[in-house]
Amino acid sequence: MKVAKGIFIGSVVLGVISGVASAAVPTASIKPNSAVTPGALNPNVTQANIKSNVCKANWTTTVRPTVTYTNKLKAAQLATTYKSFVAIYGASASGYEEDHLISLQLGGSPTDPKNLWPEPYVGDNAHKKDVVETALKRLICSGGITLADAQKAIATDWISAYNKYVNAADLKAVDSNG
Repeated sequence: MKVAKGIFIGSVVLGVISGVASAAVPTASIKPNSAVTPGALNPNVTQANIKSNVCKANWTTTVRPTVTYTNKLKAAQLATTYKSFVAIYGASASGYEEDHLISLQLGGSPTDPKNLWPEPYVGDNAHKKDVVETALKRLICSGGITLADAQKAIATDWISAYNKYVNAADLKAVDSNG
């Protein structure tokens, strides 16, 4: 199987291999290409002010970009920097969520393309990432982890963060608002 850099399948990170991807669709968790989507922060969110933004109910609705903006960016990314995903997961834009690597509920930049990527819906990928985002927000707001540590965990390896921070209660309390 030939795939692009940045796709995580099971416990193996596959390297760049030239050619066309196989038609098989992996169902394991997928990471963004860190060279293209390293994450970006909202400069208005700091550890000192989290109670007035990320820890405030429904705050993300005040900073969420429009669907017009995210759909346009998703189309551009699928045609260029994430073209390899199309060969693996299909060309239909509805098969992807334009996701914030560092979610809004963790103080991620709402509109910076370095923080947005077309995350395939395949398997439980988007759902699992929503769960870890909410778990990290809970920990930030309860003082169990710093904002900076949560941002680093999600941007560096959201799959490892899921394995480290998610508990059974988090699986029931998903806030996909982030």
